[in-house]
Amino acid sequence: MPEHGMLTLPAPAKLNRMLHITGRRDDGYHLLQTLFQFLDHGDTLTLAPRDDGELRLDAELAGVTSDDNLILRAARRLQHATGTRSGAHISLRKRLPMGGGLGGGSSDAATTLLGLNRLWRLGLSLDTLATLGLELGADVPVFVRGHAAWGEGIGEHLTPVELDTPWFVVVHPGVGVSTPHIFKAPELTRDTPPITMARALQGGAASWRNDCEPTVRKLYPEVARALDWLGERAPSMLTGTGACVFARLEREEDATALLTEIPEHWQAFKAPGRNRSPLHDALDR
Repeated sequence: MPEHGMLTLPAPAKLNRMLHITGRRDDGYHLLQTLFQFLDHGDTLTLAPRDDGELRLDAELAGVTSDDNLILRAARRLQHATGTRSGAHISLRKRLPMGGGLGGGSSDAATTLLGLNRLWRLGLSLDTLATLGLELGADVPVFVRGHAAWGEGIGEHLTPVELDTPWFVVVHPGVGVSTPHIFKAPELTRDTPPITMARALQGGAASWRNDCEPTVRKLYPEVARALDWLGERAPSMLTGTGACVFARLEREEDATALLTEIPEHWQAFKAPGRNRSPLHDALDR
């Protein structure tokens, strides 16, 4: 057991190093091809056991009800799936912007599933936890499995990959982007021809793009300004549907220098890319 029966674990950010939209299902979900990679930066969750079966969460998330909160939904789903009578008190240190395309909510849910599986001594496999995670959101399984991945379907069909691990500067331009708004936009590209994983990896980072970027640029001018500003200084791209954009740099000192230039009205951070999730590193320790 962890010391004092408590676990403190990271919930890392992810980037979509590329994102193609190849079609749309009858139920409205879009078919994707994407490359997921983790960042050594994110939220932090502290989980402590309760013996009364109650779930308590200390977090201030504006506009998020307890029924919508992915941390509580993950904990309840795990209780229901296993029949455990254990409870938990969970504290969240929120560092990732909500709705930024960094997967913060999905990562929080995955850390909850893996952390409580360990804390409650449930012994569930990663396959089982990933299946439970998919019920919470399409991005949750990649955080559960904890390795950079080629994603297909709605993002749930995952194949582990090894990507380059440069430094990134991530900028949030201070606006919220609605994912449903982007996916409902008539001008969104939905017919990119599918490619193989091997072809995507062979092309390398210089060839990768995000099909959502033109639509987000049109509908959210501040995101367009951030992309243009970053793009003048380093190779840059939108992650997910935004609003966060990222620049790829080879050296930490280059990332540090760029960070000092970021306009004051934007939030930004630097972090190295990781092919293995910091969450899994923490659990191993």
